[in-house]
Amino acid sequence: MHVIHDPAAFPVLPAAVVTSGTFDGVHLGHRQILDHLTAAARAAHGQAVVLTYWPHPRAVLASTPDGRPPADLHLLSTLEERIALLAAAGIEYLLVQPFTPEFAAWTAADYVQRLLLNTLHARHLVIGYDHRFGTGRVGDLAYLQQIGPASGFTVEEIPRQDVDAVGVSSTRIRRALEAGDVATAARYLGRPYALSGPVVRGQQLGRTIGYPTANVGPGLEPLKLVPANGVYAVWAELPGGGRHPAMLNIGVRPTVGGTNRTVEAHLLGGFDGDLYDQPLTLYFVARLRDEQKFAGLEALKTQLARDAMTALAALT
Repeated sequence: MHVIHDPAAFPVLPAAVVTSGTFDGVHLGHRQILDHLTAAARAAHGQAVVLTYWPHPRAVLASTPDGRPPADLHLLSTLEERIALLAAAGIEYLLVQPFTPEFAAWTAADYVQRLLLNTLHARHLVIGYDHRFGTGRVGDLAYLQQIGPASGFTVEEIPRQDVDAVGVSSTRIRRALEAGDVATAARYLGRPYALSGPVVRGQQLGRTIGYPTANVGPGLEPLKLVPANGVYAVWAELPGGGRHPAMLNIGVRPTVGGTNRTVEAHLLGGFDGDLYDQPLTLYFVARLRDEQKFAGLEALKTQLARDAMTALAALT
């Protein structure tokens, strides 16, 4: 897939078939649109093109007075993850349009002329059933159908029932993850939810009771949603692509008097490597229990032995 971050560098394509959206998470609802797009591109002997935006529009439109994103904005995918997922969906060209206050002020006519026509050279548009664009969100299907013939493009709307049939939305997935329901999130995403970051040094308390952990620090995208506190069964993907079964604790570690929220994975199966400063990706499979405070380290150690067995069972 060709990824272009500068609109001025987008190539002139002979038969661009275009859709647009934030596509956060690239979930099964998004896949309905992307499947229509790639099918339309094949039928037209054209190129499947996605227009997406970065940063997330709400990070700009709903920012705080000091320019920070709204506190309730949590993303299901980083930009890098979104790019990889769109490539896996068969997209050939991706334009990552910088979302700025100036871009947000474009009228619907600006959006069509400057972006769809002058930049993407769109010949066919595939849009969701409630697609809106331009300042005030006044651009819609009727507007595109009205100006399409004179502008040299056709437009196809995905039927509402096609999208609604899968019953998926980014909001539903976020709510599931915020409740720790990673199984429901995986069902809506069509894959396990993933969380990535470098392994950083912690207090190394786990080593003292036989359960050393890899502390996953903040990744490159601070807005990425971290599931609810608790203990999970996960697959841990190591540098180079190897996967290990693991159990994961998200929380403040109340048994040892912790106060800061951490993400700590214990790799099962006898792993004995050095992961410090290396990237680790965690794929959530099942939630095992709530985080809880134990009477002491021995009680915690006993529970961790149970958690390890339960995690292995969930991963097999």
